[in-house]
Amino acid sequence: MPKLIIDNQEVDVSNGTKVIDAAEQIGIMIPRFCYHPALGAVGACRVCAVKFIEGPVKGVQMSCMVDAADGMVVSTIDKEAVDFRRHVIEWLMLHHPHDCPVCDVGGQCLLQDMTVSGGHSIRRYPGKKRTFYDQYLGPLVQHEMNRCIQCYRCSRYYQEFSGYKDLGVTGSGNRIYFGRRNDGILKSPFSGNLIDICPTGVYTDKPSRFTGRRWDYERSPSICLNCSLGCHTIVSARYREIVRQEARHSPIVNGHFICDRGRYGFFYTSMAERPRQAIISGTKVPLAKALVQVAERVTDIALKSGAAAVACVGSGRSSLQTLVTMGRLSRKMGWQPPAYWMNRSVYDRVRSAVSNYDSDTAVSLQEVSQSDFILIVGCDPINEAPMLALTLRQAQRKGARVIVLDPRPVNLPFEFQHIALHPEEINLCLGILIKRVVDRKKVEDLGPDALVYFDTIPEEQITENKQVDIVAAGLKESRNPLIICGTDAITIETPHLAADAVSLLQSSTRKAGLFFVLPGANAFGAAWIDSGGVMFDNLVSRIEQGEVKALILIESDPVRFYPDPERLERAFASLDLLVVIDYLNTDSLKHADIFLPSQTVFESGGLFINQEGRVQAAPPSFCGGLSVAETGGGRHPPRDYGRGLPGDDPTNAGELLAAIARLKGPEGESVKELSQKYWLPETLSLDESEFTGKKLYAEGIRLPNAKAPAKRFTFNWPAAVDRLRQREQSLQILTVECTFGTEELSSFSPHLDVLQPEPSLLLHPEDAVQLGIQDGDEITVTIAKGSVKVRVLVTDNIRSGVLAMPRLRQVNWQLFGTGMIPFEPDQIYKA
Repeated sequence: MPKLIIDNQEVDVSNGTKVIDAAEQIGIMIPRFCYHPALGAVGACRVCAVKFIEGPVKGVQMSCMVDAADGMVVSTIDKEAVDFRRHVIEWLMLHHPHDCPVCDVGGQCLLQDMTVSGGHSIRRYPGKKRTFYDQYLGPLVQHEMNRCIQCYRCSRYYQEFSGYKDLGVTGSGNRIYFGRRNDGILKSPFSGNLIDICPTGVYTDKPSRFTGRRWDYERSPSICLNCSLGCHTIVSARYREIVRQEARHSPIVNGHFICDRGRYGFFYTSMAERPRQAIISGTKVPLAKALVQVAERVTDIALKSGAAAVACVGSGRSSLQTLVTMGRLSRKMGWQPPAYWMNRSVYDRVRSAVSNYDSDTAVSLQEVSQSDFILIVGCDPINEAPMLALTLRQAQRKGARVIVLDPRPVNLPFEFQHIALHPEEINLCLGILIKRVVDRKKVEDLGPDALVYFDTIPEEQITENKQVDIVAAGLKESRNPLIICGTDAITIETPHLAADAVSLLQSSTRKAGLFFVLPGANAFGAAWIDSGGVMFDNLVSRIEQGEVKALILIESDPVRFYPDPERLERAFASLDLLVVIDYLNTDSLKHADIFLPSQTVFESGGLFINQEGRVQAAPPSFCGGLSVAETGGGRHPPRDYGRGLPGDDPTNAGELLAAIARLKGPEGESVKELSQKYWLPETLSLDESEFTGKKLYAEGIRLPNAKAPAKRFTFNWPAAVDRLRQREQSLQILTVECTFGTEELSSFSPHLDVLQPEPSLLLHPEDAVQLGIQDGDEITVTIAKGSVKVRVLVTDNIRSGVLAMPRLRQVNWQLFGTGMIPFEPDQIYKA
């Protein structure tokens, strides 16, 4: 390890460390503009100059371009280096507009900091400044090109790091321009990171423009709930309103960046349409009155029809505390076991993934980038978990091969191999790959079950067999392979097969990893604590049979997800009581007898378990209540004085449920005290003291293997072959996720509306011919439950026989359910 001296301080660093990073390790911040830890060195701005006094390098050099070496003596305060930096900053400031008072990054601007620290304070340039026209870059990023100092961070991030080409650098000399060829919406779903990465104010946050300065905000750490990855964020609140969300550096999860869905998916918490007051039969009432009436009516129903006539329904977007509270209170009160899932197929696939959780093979998001061969099974990263796609690009840039086995038209911002297979074919393909890679002698050490399992893997030829041969050759050469398994376009057995494959790969002295992608921020937690597997569909049947008469929906919207809307409406109408507890203005709220407003994660905080089994905490970001934008008309806080906070009715969902149950703790705690505890599932067997420290908020705690892992090597390969052979050649429809417009929370963000694709039906050219439709046709698909109007998109990178429909709010996609559903329309006709 090199040992060097910087400003008379010794420091030991690892090989390959740049001098600029070595200085930072001992608290010396060398000025920088073009250098960024995620992008590396390029030496464009020349402002990180230091004086090398002894060692292999001498004189004034750029500290970001020189590796630390043993015996180096470096000075950052040498007169020659200081003078060099002062002149560089003066050159960079020649054409800067000096518009700090109206610039959104004023007070958090790296250019401001470096100008002051560099000693440049007098403007000597009397000439006319260079000016540019600004471009329209979409609804998220504001362009102010006149502030540019040509650091190249934006173009390097956008093109090299994220892999998109519609923004870059043009011109030369004094007329260098960073932008697009023409005005237009940025194509990258990671474009918001330009705001964080720009050292000046060239790219600023458009939705929060002119809202406030950095010091005006209540800033707090949080986690993103817009997919299962749980990326780390920093939330900015002002005047009781969340106004901005940025990436929080996490070396384990999301690194330096987040996706645009996570960055701008928070507006549901402050939207004017958010229901903040309790409602009884369409009339707004005080929360206390609504709670009393709910408790009285629930008690009355339980006395007349039995406690089992009451049921609760949750979802994967609730905190772990809320989910566990539902389970414990339902058991204590004798209610029906709570339902966390809309249908059996989704639950079975997620449960299959969670049951195969193993902390020894689980891989964090950042560890994905260290793999040399990545096999993606039934997952569409850019649409299901966007930051996974960005991380995969970094692995591919380091030389990793990425293979996708999926029936959908997967698109990623880098070169990869896509083999379009039906879900049943995916299972067989995965088995054939493993059989061609793993040595049979190694399998013997895993026991007789593994050997039988291995020997019965079929050798039948499948579609694209030549491609499979190429994939097998690459997998055999890898030393750190990774399997990424989704839970959307797969069968129930696929997660088990993925876990089996990892076990077999590890038997061949490989460091194999497993990475699941789940359908929701706390889908892991919901599946982990739900051992009963009660489906919402079961409750609907019990409602129809008169067994359930009171239903409490807790941060759940069945109307959005249930595949039979007419049946659901009849079930709701037959209930004696329907209670909705939520913070979203959902369609289910319209059917509620009583509505109780709950708090968002920004107001109550909470625990969430991401897809790798990492428990993470989000603290409250602000105290709640109506924002000044609503109470003061957007200008000034109201001048009437009172003890209450306007709009402070919303309460933690678990606390509301505890109040309904009139529950008292075993030691006499109040409902509020009891519900605010970090309740953990008994199955975790963890010391609760672990969940009170800073680690939970900083990097989270990966779950231990508290449960016995699923039994390995039980898949029946011959039966799978028979199923594939007997599968009818009829079309099947698959409802799919999109980066924007399908995820529940972000679909309430008006700033993301323009980025949503139009309702469409994607299909293979052969299927288009079979159905008698063409690319671009607007069609209406009618089935027994209803009709859907969409536009046809014909693409050849989808599996023939599979039709894909995005789950956009504008269409009744729920009519088709989730998973692979036989597609037998009563009628298809052009609009």
